[in-house]
Amino acid sequence: MVTHDAAVPQLPLATTLAGSRAYARPLLVMAGVLLLTLSAKLQMPLWPVPMTMQTYVILVIGMAYGTSLGVLTVGAYLVAGAVGLPVFAGTPGKGIGLAYMVGPTGGYLLGFMLATFLLGKLAEKGWDRRMGSSLVAMTMAHLLILVCGAAWLAVLLGWERAIAVGVTPFITATIIKTILAGFTLPVAWRWVRRLR
Repeated sequence: MVTHDAAVPQLPLATTLAGSRAYARPLLVMAGVLLLTLSAKLQMPLWPVPMTMQTYVILVIGMAYGTSLGVLTVGAYLVAGAVGLPVFAGTPGKGIGLAYMVGPTGGYLLGFMLATFLLGKLAEKGWDRRMGSSLVAMTMAHLLILVCGAAWLAVLLGWERAIAVGVTPFITATIIKTILAGFTLPVAWRWVRRLR
């Protein structure tokens, strides 16, 4: 059984796999932006609202990439959206660029960045290695995204309406994606250990 000292920073999964190759970081950033874009566009039927896999990808990137690479990747995704590329859910139909980003989804986008930072820090403490700690980390990050989204909506709509349209319809999808994300990193680490 492998144990980790929480005081010693742990290498995130992506860095462990990529090593120190100079081309790895730009490729990982591009892959992350592409995955975030695809996950925002693909919808699966779920009641009461369709489910995208975007927050799942945010959670996995945050844990797998670590703080600096994760924040850089999510930042690149947000910059791509800010300059008008249709990378977000509902774009270009619901608008593009900064106008879209300060609309109803603005709080969730801020939550993406904060959740990525949180998960990166937790991954560097080894929280991504075991199912229990990974599930706790993913739950905290998902709640952070929802709180940011609801708080922004509350400014626009008031708290009661913000909870009704910005939290309640997403509870089932959030639980599913949190559990899935919580299992993803520990399973990936097991595969990596077996391959070595």
